[in-house]
Amino acid sequence: MSRSHPLPWLDPGDRFPPTDAAWGPKDPIPGLLAAGGDLSVPTLLDAYAHGVFPWYSADQPILWWSPDPRMVLQPADFRLHPSLRKTLRAAIRQGRLSIRFDSAFERVIAACAQTPRKGQRGTWIVPDMVAAYTALHRAGHAHSVEAWWDGELAGGLYCVNLGRMVFGESMFSHRTDASKLALAALVAACRAWDVKAIDCQQNTTHLASLGAREMPRTGFLRTVREAIALPTPAWEWQPVYWETLIDQPPSEPPSPPEP
Repeated sequence: MSRSHPLPWLDPGDRFPPTDAAWGPKDPIPGLLAAGGDLSVPTLLDAYAHGVFPWYSADQPILWWSPDPRMVLQPADFRLHPSLRKTLRAAIRQGRLSIRFDSAFERVIAACAQTPRKGQRGTWIVPDMVAAYTALHRAGHAHSVEAWWDGELAGGLYCVNLGRMVFGESMFSHRTDASKLALAALVAACRAWDVKAIDCQQNTTHLASLGAREMPRTGFLRTVREAIALPTPAWEWQPVYWETLIDQPPSEPPSPPEP
């Protein structure tokens, strides 16, 4: 029997409810925490600092989420599959691949919103979300990781960064494996910067195949608190970062998460 309780409605500027108040597995929509509020830069920063993120469709109010468990990729656990390793080494050797950070953020988020996805109708990256994360980017907290192939933007992703914590948002690909190359570059940089974790929000088979795993919300929030207290890295790509990834042996399957 459901123990569903009313969903809190937030006015602009209201603080978020405690994350343990989010709807649980016996409620209609597990992980849903609140609705309403606004997408201002201060609100988004407060949300991410407390393990909360917005996700909603065009016909819905702003919805705020804090899933339990949370899908998280530890940079050390990333699995660079042999085929992608081969593609990456060849692209670097031939000079066809260029990684850039923050050179085309608005193009990346627009591509994430517009690129069709198998099994998905429409997009959750609605115009208000595009505007909000563009403002967050201009404030220095949202970033794009771009894979340029033969001088053309082939794929990429955008994310949020607080301290030594990265929160992944969305990715796109206009060429086979281009989004995976962007993710590999992000992981390489995160290893170089000693980033503690990359939040992937929700479980997918694809993310699990790359080494991401579920973490109880209590453990995730502890990781966030510790990571955001550390200095934020400078978002500048250095080719030497590849050495943290492509010259390393494949990682072992990750150990079970701490509670």
